[in-house]
Amino acid sequence: MSTFYDEPVHLVRGEGVRLWDADGREYLDCYNNVPHVGHCHPRVVQAICEQAGTLNTHTRYLHEGILDYVEALTATFGPTFDTALMCCTGSEANDVALRMAQALTGKTGVIATDHTYHGNTTAVHQLSRSNPPPGGYWDNVGFVPAPDSYRPLGGEAGMAHARAFAAEVEKQISVLEEKGYGFSTLILCPFFANEGFPDLPEGWLDPTVEVVRRAGGVIIADEVQPGFGRLGSHFWGHEKIGFTPDIVTIGKPMANGHPVAAVIAPRDTMYEFRNNFRYFNTFGGNPVSCAAAMATLRVVQEDRLQDNAADVGAYAKAGLQELAGRHDCIGDVRGSGLFFGAEMVLDRATKEPATAFTKRVANGMRQRGVLLNFLGRHYNVLKMRPPMVFSRANVDQVIETLDAVLTETPLA
Repeated sequence: MSTFYDEPVHLVRGEGVRLWDADGREYLDCYNNVPHVGHCHPRVVQAICEQAGTLNTHTRYLHEGILDYVEALTATFGPTFDTALMCCTGSEANDVALRMAQALTGKTGVIATDHTYHGNTTAVHQLSRSNPPPGGYWDNVGFVPAPDSYRPLGGEAGMAHARAFAAEVEKQISVLEEKGYGFSTLILCPFFANEGFPDLPEGWLDPTVEVVRRAGGVIIADEVQPGFGRLGSHFWGHEKIGFTPDIVTIGKPMANGHPVAAVIAPRDTMYEFRNNFRYFNTFGGNPVSCAAAMATLRVVQEDRLQDNAADVGAYAKAGLQELAGRHDCIGDVRGSGLFFGAEMVLDRATKEPATAFTKRVANGMRQRGVLLNFLGRHYNVLKMRPPMVFSRANVDQVIETLDAVLTETPLA
């Protein structure tokens, strides 16, 4: 099992945005989106304990908890998203979503970007170019270049970049149709998180949506990373980029670390899936998971954590921009809400990725008590995605520490 740092962190306790290791050392968590509303949030802990002390079983027995939660969850979406299927992980949710797309279209061809991640079941593992499956890729899976606002496809940013991406999708649709699979779905993270979360304007996906609709396919929006208010400006990532998907998947942060996930879709879509596939998940939607998810959602809403994400995230980007004025290794600053970071380069003129340097920086931050990580097509984008209770004071600590690490870490 790989770990995040050269020297693994042995954690034993967490509270809010703080973590402590086995030696009693304290860390600022600027990376972990799983405890969405903060480590060990008392309202979530209480909800889990109370429900576990009352009843926990599976959903072949009726229980109000799953209905109450799904009603509260779907209320955060547009009116067409009126049903949900509960499962345990984002991997399972995306696996189910692929089958929903097959049920809707009668086709099996799937398109993803060439630097995405949607989980680790056999089916969704096929979508990862960064972790090739043994035996190679299935013939019904096609890939398109990941969007990159710093080095845009075709060389021009904005809508020209958007049209170039749509053209690549259209090419792959033709390939899948020529192979006889037909085109079922395009699956993507609407924030393109693993691709390095490029800065893309509202409407950027419009040309791609038009291509997919014209071909009779559906779009799956994987909201595991950008959802639940993290981006600050919008509750869901697809809202921020300005389109309505056909199917939405969610997972990790929705219950503050308790293993629960879901697929949200219009009623007709859910019917087609249930009519074509026999599906049952023993633990999906169990009373304890639903209690944890409901408590997490209520904390986000009642504590106005989306507003906090917008304010603190803007403050963090401003701090990173100030650092970029003093450190030439920062080629680009980007992000939205409490999902922000910077791309590291060896040379701003050539934009040559500073991959090894970025890894050293992440390890240097860990040594100084701040946890973050890196991703992107060249693994040179510092990724900061803290719990939603992160504050401006926490940002100050991150910026001060990063300034010191960038100063002391050799670029070459």
